[in-house]
Amino acid sequence: MSTIVDRFEKIKSKIASLKPSNPVNIIAVSKTFTLDHIRPLIDHNHLHFGENKVQEAKSKWLEQKKINQNLKLHMIGKLQSNKAKDAVQLFDYIHSVDNQKLADTLAKHQKNFNKYIKYFIQVNIGNEIQKSGIPVGELEAFYNYCINEINLEIIGLMVIPPINESAEKYFKSLNELNKSLALKSISMGMSADYVEAVKHGSTFVRIGSSIFGPRS
Repeated sequence: MSTIVDRFEKIKSKIASLKPSNPVNIIAVSKTFTLDHIRPLIDHNHLHFGENKVQEAKSKWLEQKKINQNLKLHMIGKLQSNKAKDAVQLFDYIHSVDNQKLADTLAKHQKNFNKYIKYFIQVNIGNEIQKSGIPVGELEAFYNYCINEINLEIIGLMVIPPINESAEKYFKSLNELNKSLALKSISMGMSADYVEAVKHGSTFVRIGSSIFGPRS
């Protein structure tokens, strides 16, 4: 049976074989997995890990980050404003800024803690009613608000493409939007579609089950 580290290295090699024009960071999505399960990858000196629930991340990573200050924790799930305070204290990157109320709350807390983290704006590129994200038509105004009015460091855009469609056209569109805002980072691609995402310029891929195995 291949180990977590073997699977991780295989993905790393696959990405390298695509010869991306910018470095690609693999976010090992460790949500629902215990620290014992994740530890081989920490011991392998991998630094980027992703969680989608603040409480779970706190219980798992708070002590770990004190021990290893190089670890980078990514919030990749939907973030409620009432969890923003804890999120700012714990995370280094937040990928799911998707409305003004949340942006304002994050700005307030990062100022209070004097901790300035990196953000991605989640774009609802498929205009799906049930999905979070800024509509494409409102993106530029929201981006300008975040950087000019409330001093959030927006480093790129993030997308979760519609489930039953080819992800490729959405990755292509997001890359074009990212370039139109002159942003350098882009968060797209998961276990099933990270190869396409990297081909379309992704610099952060969010990979869970292909590294850690199926979730129970």
